[in-house]
Amino acid sequence: MAKAYLTIDNLILDQVNNLVLYMTLLAPIVAEAETFKAIRRDIHAHPELSYTEHRTAKIVADQLTAMGIEVHKGIGVTGVVGVIKGHAAGAGIALRADMDALPLQEYNQFDHVSKYAGKMHACGHDGHGVCNFPASRRR
Repeated sequence: MAKAYLTIDNLILDQVNNLVLYMTLLAPIVAEAETFKAIRRDIHAHPELSYTEHRTAKIVADQLTAMGIEVHKGIGVTGVVGVIKGHAAGAGIALRADMDALPLQEYNQFDHVSKYAGKMHACGHDGHGVCNFPASRRR
């Protein structure tokens, strides 16, 4: 039986293989980064409190539908579920994100500041939700 030796060539090959895998996964996300950023900023500028996220739910449902994903709306009032069927029976993966904002006044000065007095995305739900879009496309 031949022994496996750790050599600089093997280390370099491993790094190259990791980089190729990384770039294969990253390239499509980078290509759409501006789109995802615009969606996140739009959701940030239009915060909705719990059980009133009708506009945000429509954005999520529309994005999932555009990806060809089966969508179920109105779950728990404003929730959205996208179902991605795998190629094999068995275990599955769930991606989850909250959509609600908090009843706080936003004092930021950027262009996508909350347009609604007393409501803001101070907890990151706008970003967390949008992160599921590129993850959902990688199927």
